Amino acid sequence: MSEPRPSALHVYPVKALAGTALDELTVEPWGPAGDRRWMLTSPDGNQLTQREHPRLALARAEPLPGITFAQGAGEGGVRVAAPGREPLEVAVPPRDGGTVVVQIFGRKVEAAPAAPEASAWFSGYLGTPAQLVYMDAPEHRRQIGAFARPGETVSFADGFPLLLTSLSSLDALNSLIAQGDHADEGPLPMSRFRPNIVIEGTAPWAEDGWRRVRIGEVVFRVAKPCGRCVVTTTDQSTAERGKEPLRTLARHRRFGDQLVFGQNLIPEHTGRVRSGDSFEVLDQ
Repeated sequence: MSEPRPSALHVYPVKALAGTALDELTVEPWGPAGDRRWMLTSPDGNQLTQREHPRLALARAEPLPGITFAQGAGEGGVRVAAPGREPLEVAVPPRDGGTVVVQIFGRKVEAAPAAPEASAWFSGYLGTPAQLVYMDAPEHRRQIGAFARPGETVSFADGFPLLLTSLSSLDALNSLIAQGDHADEGPLPMSRFRPNIVIEGTAPWAEDGWRRVRIGEVVFRVAKPCGRCVVTTTDQSTAERGKEPLRTLARHRRFGDQLVFGQNLIPEHTGRVRSGDSFEVLDQ
């Protein structure tokens, strides 16, 4: 087995939209630069995701020309595109433009509304009223729960700054799927799990025992296994839904009341992670 290394890196500029593969991540306290700083909500401020709107998998956001996610701070605008829609460039809202209260799983946070044409663009695509908002102050969204420490923050991600998965665990999961009732749905690509960091060269499910790791310049605390939802059953290239991997995870990867794949990470400090960087398990 080769030495463990990060083999793929991703950010998701707009929560729930398709991801962008990168060669390098700039890790900020609340997650990778440019990751989930934008989010869609209903008019009453509740998050809109692939759970309710699987077609969001077919929409994509990329940094505007001259902006790269490796610059840090995630302050650049984005260009959004989706089937049947003309691409649209969306600038970061002005700091004096005011904020609105939005909700992520019932927890409130302030965000800056994007220009009206951006919300109209997404409303037209989804066929339902939607607004696009920007997290202009991610340091204000505190992590809550038993796994967070005082002062730790997060972007519009579900609950933790980064998600790590491993190629060997995906291979093991696909082998289990091949033995099940819905073998025709496999093998599944890693895109189903929407990770930020993919590690190669480890034993299957080795990440279950990690407590603290170093990847490139950054040391991360491994907070908890990632509980998976219906989004993982959504083909990210067609937006069609099936039964896997939840059916197989329910049989083989049930931790308490959650079906898990991958691990949630919290950075202990800022720094850079590059594809092919060194990887080390510091605590198990």
